[in-house]
Amino acid sequence: MFDRLSFPQPWLSLILFLTWQFLNDGVSGASVVMGLILAWAIPQITHGFWPERPAFFKSWRMPGYLLHVIRDIVVASFQVAKLILSPRQPRPVFVSYPLELEHPLAISILASTISLTPGTVSVDISDDNRILLVHALDAENDDEVIDVIRTRYEKPLLEMFQ
Repeated sequence: MFDRLSFPQPWLSLILFLTWQFLNDGVSGASVVMGLILAWAIPQITHGFWPERPAFFKSWRMPGYLLHVIRDIVVASFQVAKLILSPRQPRPVFVSYPLELEHPLAISILASTISLTPGTVSVDISDDNRILLVHALDAENDDEVIDVIRTRYEKPLLEMFQ
């Protein structure tokens, strides 16, 4: 059904179709037809903006990674709330994180994951895509932040993209 010629971005088409169904007030014949039209038309129109297909080599690991990130977001939310409510002052730090990732999509996923996790924000990336500037709300030192990012996020992404 999802031929590459008619659906240049099959995953985008699937996501668009499912999102359309969730946004409607129930599944009907009209919503399915409109969802299929949108799932076909939007990738056709935006095809020129997609220079390369995502290079997932082990895409079956993504659901586990997403569950891991969701768990970290919940835990970090409580840690940040506890820090804010405590009398102790946070120790903010900017960290220059050396990237091992090379694929632009993998770097974007890492930067987004860092920014989604409460207490950390991806601030900037170097022109050569080798250093990611990260702000941490509370950290003992740079090595602590680097170790957490490397083991919890970058290592699984490296396994998915290489």
